[in-house]
Order: sequence, then structure tokens, then C-alpha cells
Amino acid sequence: MTFVRFIHFIAVFWLIGGIGNTLVPVYRAWFEEELLTKAVLFTSAQQNYGTWLLPGVVATGISGYLYAGVLDLNVISTGWLAAMGAVWILQIFILLPLLGVGLRRVRYLVLQAEKQGETTEELRDALADNAPLVFGVLIIISVLVMTWLPVFKPF
Repeated sequence: MTFVRFIHFIAVFWLIGGIGNTLVPVYRAWFEEELLTKAVLFTSAQQNYGTWLLPGVVATGISGYLYAGVLDLNVISTGWLAAMGAVWILQIFILLPLLGVGLRRVRYLVLQAEKQGETTEELRDALADNAPLVFGVLIIISVLVMTWLPVFKPF
């Protein structure tokens, strides 16, 4: 049981590192004026999304269910655990893909604008859309909910 707890602990840190490594460059790039700096930050965020955030979410979910199995918890009848599973499914099937699509779109538009040497209308529209910012905040909120559920076990 100690080994499974350790693996889940590492997976949670991988997830938190992925959130920080992905969203901090996104927020910084969003308000940066220089196109080259924006391009570098969005490229870094896109790489961290695939290297840290996605594997962190997958590893946390899988190791969490493994840990629940070791603790002999019923995933369906334990209310807070079922709620955590629902939030995880929301993360992996809705929030993360939409963050990735928005991030990829803005990154490509920033790279195009940087190559042209000026901010394009498409880039201004993408930055006004705020999709990566919104879904980044929703991912942070969902992680906070997933932290709150096992601590307080409301149902």
C-alpha cells in the first residue's frame, strides 16, 4: 500500500507541475506585448501541455483508482469518490482538449504574426477569445474540487 500511495503522490505532483508549467507561460504571454516573447512563451506552454499536464492528469486518475482499490473503496457507492471520477472525466474529456485546442490556435497565430512582424487581426481575435485562460482557470478549480472531496468527504 505504501508503494501505491507513493506512486499516486508522485502523479499528483506531476499534475500540479503540469498545471504550473503550462498555465504560467500562458498567462504571462497573454499580456506580453512583444511578439517574439509571446511566441516563445506559447511554444513553451504547448510543449509543457504535452509533457507535463496531459500525462499528469492521466497518471493521477489511474493511480488514484489503483489507490482506491488498494484501500478497498467501492468507486460507485462511495459518493465522494464517484464525484472525483466525474470531475476527472470532465477534466480529461472536456477541459484539457479545449485548453489544448485554444493553446495550439493562439500559438500558431502568434508564430504567423511574429513571422510577419506585426500583430494580425486573427491573433487579436484569438486573444480576445480567452479560451486558454478560461479553461486553465476551470482546470485549476477542478483540481481544487478534487483536493477538497477526499479531505472532507461530503457524501
